[in-house]
Amino acid sequence: QAQFVESGGGLVQAGGSLTLSCVASGSALSINPVGWYRQVPGKQRELVAGVRSGGVTKYPNSVRGRFTISRDNVKNTVYLQIHSLKPEDTAVYYCNGARGLGWNGGIVPWGQGTQVTVSS
Repeated sequence: QAQFVESGGGLVQAGGSLTLSCVASGSALSINPVGWYRQVPGKQRELVAGVRSGGVTKYPNSVRGRFTISRDNVKNTVYLQIHSLKPEDTAVYYCNGARGLGWNGGIVPWGQGTQVTVSS
């Protein structure tokens, strides 16, 4: 069964850093590209970082310079490093395969995600 399992979230103070992990299993291992997404209640899930083979990355302007995505194919893991956290980064973070020009996620069923809460 293809799935991504996210971890690494937590409660951090503004200005702090976190590294989120996303482990792929089953046929998800071969999915490319992969994106990290976040969602807050009442809003649509949004892409915050994407990576494709060859190390090509994509970031929206809202997080560029603070978020870094990387992929370790040996460990079947995609990482998201977040620096200079802001309260508006508070959300549930998910990873998934991405497709289309908009890097839309949802190639496999969404996992439970990992909660990131940033206190001011």
